[in-house]
Amino acid sequence: MLQAKGYRTLEAVNGLDGVALALQHRPDLILMDIQLPDINGFEAMQRIRADVSCTAIPVVAFTASVTAGDRHRISEAGFNGFLGKPIELKTFLATVREQLGEAP
Repeated sequence: MLQAKGYRTLEAVNGLDGVALALQHRPDLILMDIQLPDINGFEAMQRIRADVSCTAIPVVAFTASVTAGDRHRISEAGFNGFLGKPIELKTFLATVREQLGEAP
């Protein structure tokens, strides 16, 4: 979806790969699934944020767990945004634009 809208993307298949890509490429935005096959999204984000050059990168959490408690935990962990699954395309693209500081 993002590539079709003109964005360049990097893709990781697990949390450790995501951390490595983030530290190597310093992307403008990170879209982080919370439930990953090796380390969860919370741990991956902590590792990314531990690198001083990555502290300002916005990180948006994706999860099928959308209870008020889950949202609170995501917010407390320092994520910049939250999207529940299944993802609604219009909301997804609006969130990406907002996090990147782009006009609607």
